[in-house]
Amino acid sequence: MRFEISKVLDAIEGRVCTDPSLARAVLDLAEVIRYQDLDGGRPANLLRLGMVIDALARDLEEDSVPVYAIVHRALLSDADLTSNERMVVRRWADDGLVEVLDHPGDRMLEVADLLGLPVLSRARFDGLRGRFPWTVEQPGRVLAPVPGAGGPVFIAHVGGGNVPVAGTRSATGEKLLARQWRCPEPGCALFGGGGGGGAFADLARVERAPAGQPPPALRGGVPTCPRHGARLGDAGPRPRTEVLAVRIGGLIRRRFVLTEEQPVLVGRAPEERGGIVLGQWLNDEARRWISRGHVRFELRVGEVIVTDVSTNGSGVRPGGSMAEADRIALKPQQSRVLSAGDMVELYPGVQVGRAGELPSGAPFTPTSVMAEAPTMAMRLPRP
Repeated sequence: MRFEISKVLDAIEGRVCTDPSLARAVLDLAEVIRYQDLDGGRPANLLRLGMVIDALARDLEEDSVPVYAIVHRALLSDADLTSNERMVVRRWADDGLVEVLDHPGDRMLEVADLLGLPVLSRARFDGLRGRFPWTVEQPGRVLAPVPGAGGPVFIAHVGGGNVPVAGTRSATGEKLLARQWRCPEPGCALFGGGGGGGAFADLARVERAPAGQPPPALRGGVPTCPRHGARLGDAGPRPRTEVLAVRIGGLIRRRFVLTEEQPVLVGRAPEERGGIVLGQWLNDEARRWISRGHVRFELRVGEVIVTDVSTNGSGVRPGGSMAEADRIALKPQQSRVLSAGDMVELYPGVQVGRAGELPSGAPFTPTSVMAEAPTMAMRLPRP
């Protein structure tokens, strides 16, 4: 059982991030792990995060849905968690996958406001409605995870409904996310920087993943590191990015961020670091057709460029048209700039395009991060 729990925690790890381009909802991890009524188990259980993530994926009809988790520092030593769970949360904190705070306060709503994310929480936030009026003005922005048949379901705090609704980034959020920020504390997992021996390693982290920097906290209007409480330094403009998505069989399977510094290879099993692996979702015919590395995406001066690097070629569907007469063949080693609405088709039913232009709606359920969870660990409520 211990091995099975480790496997499911590894799967959940792939669904937590502080990347503003990829996160789909924000939550307080210390709150979620204590939803004892979801499974009737022990007082705190990290696997409940996986249950909530699965519910989010079902409602959004999308696979691989990441959440932005706020973590109270006390959780790193919480005796209600197992030693393995505490070790996992510490690793997430050290890797910058979750945001660790001494006093979380209203940071969850601040992040949701800056990024336009829905909030998954049972808290009422009565005293914060004046600062964040969308909590009562926008139905579906704040939802409570509650027990349901077969797992958690969401109930909106305002307006009814059960599907999380994204808002728009605030004007302040747009300004903050247009810059890179540097924390003066050595080894800061969120904002790099610092002095002494860790400076170069932290600088490398910032340069490798500028898109993944979370939004700074605002303290008196000053950009501040939420973890260390230190004033952040402006490290210059953030490079341009584009969020692309892979749709297979009508279901969004994966989103990824394209930057001007790093092309991304998509295929059956790319060997390049950062490549997008599709093999686990393909049928036998698609595996035979799609090359290990099939298409390469690059971002140049704000333009998304696709280059076919396959053996069998691919195609572009202008404006998302599925009419065969509209399909434009993309031969091996041929490149093309993707216009608005265009999507690349590696094989029938296997498409890549801008995330906001690929609707989802497949007649099947997204892959569960809880697939490896032992039944003894999770006792779902009866219908």
